[in-house]
Amino acid sequence: MEKTNLHLYKIIKNNIYLILIIFLLFLTILTTNFYSINKKKNENELLNFLNNSYLNKSVNLIFNNLSPKFSYIDFSVDKGDTFEKIVKQLNVPLTEKKLILKKLSKFKFVKKLYNDQKISFKLDNSIPIKIIEISIEKSKTKTFVFNRKKGLDEFIQKEINKNLEQVIVYKESIIKNSLYSSAINVGIQPNIIIDFAMIYGFQIDFQRDIWKNDSFQIVYETFLDDNKKILDTGKILYANLVLQGKENDLYIFKTKDGYEHFDQAGRSVKKSLMKTPINGARLSSSFGMRKHPILGYNKMHRGTDFAAPEGTPIMASGDGKVIRARWCGGGGNCIKIKHNSTYSTVYAHLKNFARGIKEGVRVKQGQTIGYVGSTGMSTGPHLHYEVIVNGKKVNSQKLKLPSGKVLKKKERELFEVNKIRLNVLKSKLINSQ
Repeated sequence: MEKTNLHLYKIIKNNIYLILIIFLLFLTILTTNFYSINKKKNENELLNFLNNSYLNKSVNLIFNNLSPKFSYIDFSVDKGDTFEKIVKQLNVPLTEKKLILKKLSKFKFVKKLYNDQKISFKLDNSIPIKIIEISIEKSKTKTFVFNRKKGLDEFIQKEINKNLEQVIVYKESIIKNSLYSSAINVGIQPNIIIDFAMIYGFQIDFQRDIWKNDSFQIVYETFLDDNKKILDTGKILYANLVLQGKENDLYIFKTKDGYEHFDQAGRSVKKSLMKTPINGARLSSSFGMRKHPILGYNKMHRGTDFAAPEGTPIMASGDGKVIRARWCGGGGNCIKIKHNSTYSTVYAHLKNFARGIKEGVRVKQGQTIGYVGSTGMSTGPHLHYEVIVNGKKVNSQKLKLPSGKVLKKKERELFEVNKIRLNVLKSKLINSQ
């Protein structure tokens, strides 16, 4: 027995390292198996936890509450818009769009939208998304609201009337930096400034004709709500831009064609084409020979460039039909308008076109047709503007355009009476201040 034990002892002693390796290998296998079994168990427990319906409901509730339950989408109607076209832009299910069109298209005023009309939608963002309220402005004083019955596909219609008070205001200012900044500083609303610039845009170059310390006067309509807050503005009744001491009075007068502005002698300021189809721009390159900024050699520049910030609105310089609204190579995005058998105009390097502007549509003078960009062969944001007379490109800044209508006989007599009335109104407003 002792001899056997001694022999076993010698075997162990001589193979101690091999035995330790085998032992460690066995221990590793055992530990790994144990870990794998527990890992699988833990994974199953985790999956069961994640698949728990109560947990899912809680998580969904939390995430749903992270975004607002209701959202509001406002539209301002552009030329060519229809109610159906506006509804199709909403990010709601197709069935919801069809429902809204079916329920509201029967109302006549929904089929007769007008420019700048306000339409608003209130959405319930719960899945599925639903439209729960629609507000359609019928006029500045009347709005139709459609409220959805809870849990149903029916709407209740109600009419909201606003009692607006018309207040005629008078403003004046000396121009120190720019017409726009001076007007803003005396509290004139931006849309009135744009209208003011547009009626003078037929005869005034706002970059070169206005000097420091020139001045202006303006009388226009405002509409106040019950809280005496200006809710809207109306027509400019009188305007006077005093340039280097010379007055340029303009009076509003209604003819059979609508309201227009006339000078002291009863001549309409409206001409066939506007002198400058963009407000707040700087004349950066005139008509004539110049060194091309990209090509590097002298080349005839058959247009006028107006530098302006990207996105600045561009207006149609006259009534007409859009015969081109697409990519024009070096001109980038461009628009061409045919005004009549004599005049056409081109607007190039646009960032994009205004809503509804495409080939074949008719546009009105002063209507926004696109926005300043730097597309095509351009070194910076600007409008390249061309005037074409009988097929020949001419200098738009030197072109003598035919004047607008001249009031005669009975219309002229009525205009003179209206002019006196507006002068008296202006005096009263100045004295009241």
